[in-house]
Amino acid sequence: MLDISFIRENPEEVEKKAGQKGYRVNIKHLLQLDEDRRHLMAEIEAVRAERNELAARTKDQKPSEEDQVKGQGLKKKLKKLELELEPVQVEFLELLKAVPNMPADDVPVGTSEADNVVVKEWGKKPEFDFKPKTHWEIAEPRGLIDKQRAAKVAGARFAYMLGDLVKLQFGLVQFALKVLTDEKILQSVASEAGLKNISTEAFTPTLPPAVARTEVYEATGRLNKEEQTYKLEGEDLWLNASAEHTLAPMFMGEILDGQQLPLRYVGYTTAFRREAGTYGKDLEGIIRLHQFDKLEMESFTLPEDGMNEHLFMIAIQEYLMQQLNLPYHVLNKCTADIGFPNARGVDIEAWLPGQNKYCETHTADFISDFQAEGTGTRAKTSDGNVFVHNNDATAFAMGRTMVAIIENYQNEDGTVRVPKALQPYMHGQATL
Repeated sequence: MLDISFIRENPEEVEKKAGQKGYRVNIKHLLQLDEDRRHLMAEIEAVRAERNELAARTKDQKPSEEDQVKGQGLKKKLKKLELELEPVQVEFLELLKAVPNMPADDVPVGTSEADNVVVKEWGKKPEFDFKPKTHWEIAEPRGLIDKQRAAKVAGARFAYMLGDLVKLQFGLVQFALKVLTDEKILQSVASEAGLKNISTEAFTPTLPPAVARTEVYEATGRLNKEEQTYKLEGEDLWLNASAEHTLAPMFMGEILDGQQLPLRYVGYTTAFRREAGTYGKDLEGIIRLHQFDKLEMESFTLPEDGMNEHLFMIAIQEYLMQQLNLPYHVLNKCTADIGFPNARGVDIEAWLPGQNKYCETHTADFISDFQAEGTGTRAKTSDGNVFVHNNDATAFAMGRTMVAIIENYQNEDGTVRVPKALQPYMHGQATL
């Protein structure tokens, strides 16, 4: 959540920037509710203080008739005020939760992903002496992907992954875990990116829960009921749509030791997305499935380290792509595309020669203290307790990374070369 103090001090800016992200919020009404809420809470505290004073004065003695009448009156008044406060508090919190995080100053203002800005290109697009095929034209005839049988079992947008493709996926997992748990590699990545005074603390491999309760999911600002998130019938549980959705709230309600930050995790989960509103888009292949596997980075830092941590995660993503020698470009995402809890967002898109286009493989989200405000995750420092900063970023979205490998490393006979960086994690296998 956005700090209500910030909203009080910057109402016009909050309404303007929320609008730039595509959210219409009634800040005037929110602030009126805030004022009413604070007034009622002050009255309630005054009545409680008066009751406590009365109780202390009549302690160890029978209260007079006058005190009894006064006590009953205060009790009724308190009950009345609490009943008045309840709907105000509920509506206030509902409106406050609807206010998105403020975009950082360097986020381009835009109305759709078409307004994202390319800030970097890397790698040479492969050239073929034959017409390159799409990943599904290569993988489906060879029995590496089977969507037809998956549709019989689960419906559209599901797939069986088979054989060497499964080996490739777990090769990617092992490769990424090696990078993220090796402080020497992380030091090299930070140095190459020109990042100074940044911790190279390794990431802790994590298998997080695949579900979260409504209250927890809402606290992260990630619950998207309409377009994205599946709910378990009869349960107050939602399936995660990415590992950070259950990594971000892991310290909910806790006060961390600021001297032990950053805390970094890399979580592996099967993720689930409804993909509502995308029907007819990316129907072929495995780019946009309802179920996919993903390695996701999540970190908790002190506020002053939040932006550098974001840049560090982007540098790690670029390192992973460069080690695979996959051509890509980097996008600074516009206000309408960065996401509700984000202060800043960056996408990496890999070149797909079979489809003659770029496709998103990585996202890096700088959340600042927005999620920590919702989850109540703080850090103890010499200046007092502060809300931590959250960052999350893709290490590998398995399906999309394998799509990029298949299309960039394809041979004319339908076989696929394995990137050299992955071969040690596939027992030396050089070809799929």
